Amino acid sequence: MIDRLMALVAFLIFAGFLGIILMHVPRLDLGIAIGATLVLAGWDFFGKKHV
Repeated sequence: MIDRLMALVAFLIFAGFLGIILMHVPRLDLGIAIGATLVLAGWDFFGKKHV
């Protein structure tokens, strides 16, 4: 359970980091790349079935 919580915290910190980059460099192509990155990282986190 603790590993799932730590993974969630890491995902939120990563999303925050990418959000800060996007706020300072507001470009459409960068936003698409960041969105794709968050989708793939979220898919990896939420799609895995932890036993």
